[in-house]
Formats: sequence, structure tokens, C-alpha cells
Amino acid sequence: MLIVDNLDKQYGELTAADGIRFTAGDGQGFGLLGPNGAGKSTTINCISGLLTPTSGRIAVAGHDIATDGKAARRSLGVVPQELALYEDLPARENLNYWGKAYGLRGKALEARVNETLDYIGLADRARDLPKTFSGGMNRRLNFGCGIVHKPAVILLDEPTVGIDPQSRARLFDMVESERESGACIVYTTHYMDEAERLCDSLAIIDHGKLIANG
Repeated sequence: MLIVDNLDKQYGELTAADGIRFTAGDGQGFGLLGPNGAGKSTTINCISGLLTPTSGRIAVAGHDIATDGKAARRSLGVVPQELALYEDLPARENLNYWGKAYGLRGKALEARVNETLDYIGLADRARDLPKTFSGGMNRRLNFGCGIVHKPAVILLDEPTVGIDPQSRARLFDMVESERESGACIVYTTHYMDEAERLCDSLAIIDHGKLIANG
């Protein structure tokens, strides 16, 4: 479960997040919608630990991000809008890198990397470099890097930007599979069809404030 309680984030006189409060449960898809500059990315970056909130509390799978940050981050998978891939490493080594970053080692790491390659449909391209992949293949690898450690909470920040319809549908299937396996999904998007298909509840954010939630 994810708990965001009265989150504030200020940059000088600018308030990027103003009293944001919501919860998302296990096996649930939670959509965070809003225009560019509304505060979605600030909220996501505070949850992931990339930004330190000015005030408020965030807990990931029972771990407070401020007081138990290491455990919170190990329970969290992040699939960013910008590809978080190393272009000079083959697909398998990208997954190895992120698996190790989240504490996997030895046979457990090897098994999970192989499982993830099958899952994202890139087992036959495991030794190839991301720069040889299509946009959709890179998006699938980006997704795999975010879930290789089997996180309890997965943050997806507009993950379908710039990909073809077939790859988009494949990504939807993987998100739904993670949700059905019990993961808590937090999904930011501008596309209402994505929100309708993948989210059980929604929050709308604008000018740093939550204006609707349900």
C-alpha cells in the first residue's frame, strides 16, 4: 500500500505540491491525472525519494520514506517517462544492473532476470543493445528494469509516450498483470482511455492541489 499524507513541496515562493493526500491499495490501479505543470511529477518524485518533501508523510508498503527510506525504496518500482537505460549495456545487463541496485544477487538475480526477459518479450534480444531496439522495445525494457525486483508499489509516469499502438497494448497487458498479482500501481497519464482501463480510482491534480479524488 502507498500512503501520501498532506504532502507539501515548495521551491522558494513556488508551491509545487500543496497538501496532497491519497492512498492506493494492494492490487489496485490508482491514476494521477492533470495538465503539464500541475504537480504530478513533483508528487511522483517525492514518493520515489528523488525529492525531499517540505512537509507531510509518505509510506511505501509500511515503510516511511523519510525514516526508513532504504526499505521503502526496495519496495518501490519506478518506470519513468524518460528511459532509464544504459545504451552501452545489453538488455540483460540493464536488468542485472537494476536488480543488483535493489539487492538481488547470485542465482536469485539470474532467475529473476531470465523471468523478466521472458515477461517483457525480449528473451531473444537479451544480448542486444538498447540502441538497436525500436521505441516500443525500449519501453518494455524500461518497464522490466522497474519491476525486476518484484516491487510492492509501482510508479508509472506516462509510460506510453511515443510508442506504437501494438507496443502500447503490450504494456497495458503487463501493467494489468502486475496489478492482478497484487502490486499497487500508481499511473500518471493524459489519456483518459488509459485511466479507464488501468485505474480503479483517480485523483486529479492542478496547480499543486488535489481537486478531486475517488
